[in-house]
Amino acid sequence: MGNNRNFGMLMPVSSLPSDEGIGTLGRCTYDFIDYLSEAGGKIWQVLPLNPTNYGDSPYQSCSSDALNYYFIDLNLLAEEGLIAKSEIKAPVNLRRVNYGALFTDKIALLKKAFSSFAGGKEFDEFTANGEYFDFAVFMALKTKFGHRAWTEWEEPFRTYDESTVKKFAQEHKEEVNFWQFTQFEFLKQWNALKSYANARGVAVMGDIPLYVAYDSVEVWKYGDKLFKVDKDKNLTAVAGCPPDGFTADGQLWGNPIYNWQAMQKDGYKWWLARIDRCFKQFDILRIDHFRGFDKYWEVPPADKTARGGVWVDGPKRELFKDIRHYNIVAEDLGFIDEDVRRLMEYVGYPGMKVLEFAFDGDTNNEHKPSNCTENFVSYTGTHDNMPLRQYIDDLGDAEREIFESDVKRESKLLGLEADFTSSATICRSVINLAFASKANTVIIPLWDLLALGKESRMNLPSTVSENNWSWRFIKEDFTSEISDYLKNVSIKTKRV
Repeated sequence: MGNNRNFGMLMPVSSLPSDEGIGTLGRCTYDFIDYLSEAGGKIWQVLPLNPTNYGDSPYQSCSSDALNYYFIDLNLLAEEGLIAKSEIKAPVNLRRVNYGALFTDKIALLKKAFSSFAGGKEFDEFTANGEYFDFAVFMALKTKFGHRAWTEWEEPFRTYDESTVKKFAQEHKEEVNFWQFTQFEFLKQWNALKSYANARGVAVMGDIPLYVAYDSVEVWKYGDKLFKVDKDKNLTAVAGCPPDGFTADGQLWGNPIYNWQAMQKDGYKWWLARIDRCFKQFDILRIDHFRGFDKYWEVPPADKTARGGVWVDGPKRELFKDIRHYNIVAEDLGFIDEDVRRLMEYVGYPGMKVLEFAFDGDTNNEHKPSNCTENFVSYTGTHDNMPLRQYIDDLGDAEREIFESDVKRESKLLGLEADFTSSATICRSVINLAFASKANTVIIPLWDLLALGKESRMNLPSTVSENNWSWRFIKEDFTSEISDYLKNVSIKTKRV
């Protein structure tokens, strides 16, 4: 990411204020890029762009490389003459994404757009090259079987067989081509948007989950060639993380575990191809749960919590020997031991520091801004953390005393003054600490810049809630006060 001091904003596409019920790749995102650029921001960090599945999480997708068709801007399709603008429904709730409505209404409109689509040379080449073919067949089969998981499909489709898949695709060409059309349109809109962002001096940071979902193209197609499953593709182990100070039972994610020994035989070809694909879409790539490449927490598939898991060796540095020069940010949070530190030193990627983990009274705490060194990205919190204001407001009396003492101490060390007048001014004081730290890059979510409370939380880990992944901003949230503040603080802390 270079050695220049800069800052950016974490802004999920889904949270942008479009008039379509979810953020899209249309006018709302161009306006956001203008807003960020004019404030001096250099990085737009997104969450994974993969299609969401059960629970609406972009970290539990049906495909590791497919793109979320909900983000396709319908107004741009209307400008192409594929649908009428009058058919685009305005959202009832501007603050929450209604994924159920998108599933019925948006897919129906996309299918209508496809029925009006004349194709052409580019699309013909796209389909002839097999772009997103596996994803398209997988989705066509899901449609055939009432959107059930592949484990509930009838034979011969539950078992992946190339000749059976090709025959099905020929017999259902229209449906398969529709799902390829969604990827074609997404890429057309995304590439134009990214070019615009880059021209405005904004780099786009993507995000990929370490794991894929069990109900995914990859598990269905590859089975034990990529994952720890038996001959019938039943899980023999699942992913999670161990108990800690926040979760007594740990976190049971339930994702399939990679068969690293099998992957090693071809030089981790699947993983390297996945990363290369990402760099066709992003300037910078954040890899979630990076410590899992050193050791990962493996849980028996029948367990109800993650307590019974064990640490198992991952591929370690062997996977990264040829990509150490890539523009990657490693999410190195959680239980970090010396082996992980050695891997981080080997790859040289920036790690992450989170201020919500910093104020515990321990002067040696690595997340404290005064202890942060250059090769890091400093956050107030991530999509998995509670909003900064909620974190502050929920502190107990003893915790609050330690917090205020730490913030005052850190502010003094970094030449700042903390303001404890209100929760909003405390939030701003904490954000100032991130900007004043030595970290080359600072990323702040808009919910923290606005000092929003628990209503704006993006995700509560290890839960399935209708509020997870659904928070949206409205146009009025993008205030000149925030923009002016970012300009001023970036000048004062030499992040311009």
